[in-house]
Amino acid sequence: MARSVVGSLPLFSRPYNNNVLFTPLHLSFSARHVTSSAVTMPSFEVLGGARDRFLPVLPHLSRPYHAFPLLAANRHIETIFASFFRSVPDVRLRRECLRTQDGGAVALDWVSGDDRRLPPDSPLLILLPGLTGGSGDAYVRHMLVRARSKGCRVVVFNSRGCGDSPVTTPQFYSASFLGDMREVVSHVTGRYPNANVYAIGWSLGANILVRYLGQESHNCPLSGAVSLCNPFNLVVADEDFRKGFNIIYDKALSKALRKIFNKHVLLFEDIGGEYNIPLAANAKSVREFDDALTRVSFGFKSVDEYYSNSSSSDSIKHVRTPLLCIQAANDPIAPNRGIPREDIEVCNFILRGVIMKFSVTIPFLTNMFDNGLREMKNGKGRMDRGRNISDLSISFINTW
Repeated sequence: MARSVVGSLPLFSRPYNNNVLFTPLHLSFSARHVTSSAVTMPSFEVLGGARDRFLPVLPHLSRPYHAFPLLAANRHIETIFASFFRSVPDVRLRRECLRTQDGGAVALDWVSGDDRRLPPDSPLLILLPGLTGGSGDAYVRHMLVRARSKGCRVVVFNSRGCGDSPVTTPQFYSASFLGDMREVVSHVTGRYPNANVYAIGWSLGANILVRYLGQESHNCPLSGAVSLCNPFNLVVADEDFRKGFNIIYDKALSKALRKIFNKHVLLFEDIGGEYNIPLAANAKSVREFDDALTRVSFGFKSVDEYYSNSSSSDSIKHVRTPLLCIQAANDPIAPNRGIPREDIEVCNFILRGVIMKFSVTIPFLTNMFDNGLREMKNGKGRMDRGRNISDLSISFINTW
């Protein structure tokens, strides 16, 4: 059983019935009307069922979306601009280090003081950041703030080495590894047995979350989940990642991976097997890092086998927990062609898929600008989509 150690980090409902059947819902967002057999609206299209159950509680989604004119011309401008100019809310967090069964550790960052302010049965939300991400990232902080404003108890799950979490064994985390996710969910549900527990994941965190939902299937203890900017098909994502301007993101993420690895490289000093420690320490791409370290750690013969067997696109059809998936139509990291549309559209059981294709990328899924600029643009209906998406995610989990 996992053991926890509580520390501190400085500044920086109703029960769900697993037997109820729902039909799937697939939403697709774009800046213009789309032509298809789907139901279309000014900002999105809807595929599949469950629209009558879900859409009435979110009437603001029918408002037309107009992208900020200086940024909308290019998806890379949107992404890079947001990474430099979005605000980062100050939130006091309390860190809990959770020791896992294999001797590893992950860091759970809770909002300080919530145990005094919130009743034990308050909705509990687990946040899973993207690759190398943690509780200090702007997109995580904004979602945390929005969820708290809706009465949720929030905890950020920092994977091994991420968000300055400790690394105690020669193993990090991966898209294929669900052991830490299972232990975190077991830990928080055990601590708050009367609370409905939900999860929201971004990018790699979303891939891990959807794979967890699929593997747990009917036995999943979560009451609902939201997947944001999920790459779904890692083989497709890897192919696109090595093309054109996407190489810039590849280099940025590989740099972040190297930084985490080199901080703990002594743990791998005498390790045997197929590990290529020099390559991992100097990897120029995510693929190089995964080939040198990740796929070896988790028992794959090649990096392509690792990507193929770790894709959450294969898990969608097994999910039996209400799941909302939000995608950006022009996301450079989570390609549109990797979305498992067929599996989502043919779902006949639980509401397992809501896919939205925005005309904006991951930074706009949070409040990227300070209050002044956001309020100035809200009157014209331009820059409020990010806040809407945070609210949409929270509204979805509160529905279940």
